[in-house]
Amino acid sequence: MTPRPTFQLIVNRRRVLLGERTLIMGVLNVTPDSFSDGGRYLTADRAIEHGLEMVSQGADWIDVGGESTKPGSRPIAAAEELRRVLPVIWGLRKRLGPLPISIDTTKAEVAEGAVRAGASIINDVSGLRFDPRLADVARTHQTPLILMHLRGRPETMQQKPFARSIWRALRDGLKRSIRRALARGVHRSQLIIDPGMGFGKSRRQNFEILAHLERLQRFRLPILVGTSRKSFVQAVVAGEGLQPSRSGKRQASHWPLTGGLGAGLALPWSSPQAAPLLLGDAVAVAASILAGAHIVRVHDVAAILPAVRIADAILRTT
Repeated sequence: MTPRPTFQLIVNRRRVLLGERTLIMGVLNVTPDSFSDGGRYLTADRAIEHGLEMVSQGADWIDVGGESTKPGSRPIAAAEELRRVLPVIWGLRKRLGPLPISIDTTKAEVAEGAVRAGASIINDVSGLRFDPRLADVARTHQTPLILMHLRGRPETMQQKPFARSIWRALRDGLKRSIRRALARGVHRSQLIIDPGMGFGKSRRQNFEILAHLERLQRFRLPILVGTSRKSFVQAVVAGEGLQPSRSGKRQASHWPLTGGLGAGLALPWSSPQAAPLLLGDAVAVAASILAGAHIVRVHDVAAILPAVRIADAILRTT
């Protein structure tokens, strides 16, 4: 087991130590079509209430997103994204004090508005591929910038051929993202990398990343991992192997608890029937921590917190 290095970020003009314990990023999707909870928190009041609930359960910061990036999703206009996220960020900032809020966006205009409303971290799933000006916003406001690895675009990322070597793809993609951020004046000490679990990777490749996450330590940057409610975890929990069925039919029920209220949610994630999937998520989170993740991005904070604490306890003995 490779020891996890420590780093310091400046967030809201405060020093945040990464590596002493794992930080939990609570996911707050303010969208009608996100893959797991779209439509649940469309109103600002409900979204704010859920954000506060995640903090009470142990979240270290809240990640607010107004545009779905699930496979097959299409981008929305910046004005619509701002309409969704700004009231939520304003409301959370009033209630959370200095606790960090990140904005999950690929648009500089949205990032600028969100930071002015109270967000203090920028989370870019495109790694500056879609809008390099996000780095300018991070530099101007001195916010941390999360650079995620994404092959292709959400509309087509699971349709195009997967990389022959996921490690070569990760190395080259993250290297380009980091270079772009530095070239636009972002301090290296404010960067976080994310391998982008499920974003343009095969099922096997996602597990390869979990098995050898310590390889990303070559970048000498904090690592964020998001496995929460991802189909590659759910498929294995449901009894499938590392390769999807060749028949073209689902061997088991992927996403049996998803679809959003408007699409006819089969079961709530709080249902007892969700326990196997939550356990699968917890195991994936623990694996990522033991392999070197500094931050984990999760939907179900209360359910995942015990796994985080156990993994951290194991790390403290190494």
